[in-house]
Amino acid sequence: MNSLNNSVGADKVENEGIFTRFLRATEIDARLLGMIAALIMIWVGFHLYGLLVNGFGAFLTPRNLWNLSVQTASVAVMATGMVLVIVTRHIDLSVGSILGFSATAMAIMQVWILPEILGLGHPLIWVITVIFGLMVGCAIGAIHGYLIAYLGIPAFIVTLGGLLVWRGATFLLARGETIAPVDATFTKLGGGPYGAIGATGSWIVGLLACLALLGLLWQGRRKRVQFNFPQRPIWAETFLAIAGCAIIVGIVMLVNAYYWPKGIVRQYAEANNIDTPVSEIFISHGFAIPVLIMLAVGVMMTFLTTRTRFGRYVFAIGGNPEAAELAGIKTRWVTVKIFALMGTLCGLSAVIASARLGSASISLGTLDELYVIAAAVIGGTSFAGGVGTIYGAILGALLMQSLQAGMVLIGFDAAMQQMVVGSVLVFAVWIDTMYRRRAK
Repeated sequence: MNSLNNSVGADKVENEGIFTRFLRATEIDARLLGMIAALIMIWVGFHLYGLLVNGFGAFLTPRNLWNLSVQTASVAVMATGMVLVIVTRHIDLSVGSILGFSATAMAIMQVWILPEILGLGHPLIWVITVIFGLMVGCAIGAIHGYLIAYLGIPAFIVTLGGLLVWRGATFLLARGETIAPVDATFTKLGGGPYGAIGATGSWIVGLLACLALLGLLWQGRRKRVQFNFPQRPIWAETFLAIAGCAIIVGIVMLVNAYYWPKGIVRQYAEANNIDTPVSEIFISHGFAIPVLIMLAVGVMMTFLTTRTRFGRYVFAIGGNPEAAELAGIKTRWVTVKIFALMGTLCGLSAVIASARLGSASISLGTLDELYVIAAAVIGGTSFAGGVGTIYGAILGALLMQSLQAGMVLIGFDAAMQQMVVGSVLVFAVWIDTMYRRRAK
């Protein structure tokens, strides 16, 4: 019987196509490749549309792609937390309102309160402000988690109420005003020419990323040998290393190809007594700070979900809440921590969003909850629970932002944009449902 089973398994492997064998050897997620293919199709489609209609393509340019990455950062940071919320079969509709309330609280702190205490332009203002914003978001998330876990109120109701409560509190806190200007150093966290690390810094980041990739591949292979697990073929490891480093180098070259506008270069040259003609000065933006924040959050959240006990508890609860509780997992306490983490990430997104605008308006974060949920679901997080990835959520956020940016470039109005985003969300959930059925 065993020989018969082995023969059938061998025949099945032999009948697989080249692409299937490639995916099996490299262990690349097929859904990840599908998302990347969809993203490339969107980018190329919008670029070709611009070429055909306007005579020039504006989408696949260093300037647009750099701005696209900055615009994605805020939603992507929150989407990484939404993965954990949805994986445990909950939902959070209040993230946009928490972002708006946290941003307003930070603006009040750095515009009205701290300058009176520390003095205008004090170097600690932005540090205290960021910590305060994270604490506000964490506290709100913890309150939501307590109501859900210990009082038994459904997450949908709690966060729907939070959406209304914190949006109204934002209006009252700001007295209906836009609070500005925020601290000059704080604004660098939102991107812009002075909110980027330049060409040299970007190459250093790229080098460290390549070294980290090679280190992870080496460590993974060593662990497989140690525990006698099946190993990837040498050619697959080599392909992953070369392809990964090539992608990293390509991204670094892309962000370094976007130079400062000549007007800002002129101001910079005058402020630093540079006599070189402005037309001969080329200063690269490099990686924007909010993009680095997004990537750092992605790495930390991936480590949290895949390498810690807390992460295993989250997916165990999502897979079967009753079994997880019977196994001794403190499911209610884990739920509180998940929503507290979600609130903290909302506070961090509030830092990025308000720094990018240089102010805090009462409408900041409106409808962000829809884009965050859509990003998580498009990234492969299942509403049935127990399934989701951090990198998928970040790619989902990039895909959603690419749709919005492309529709703006081709002249779609706001109503049409909302219709397209809603249709994409429904389509993504349908794809997830079909995928799960085929998996069963």
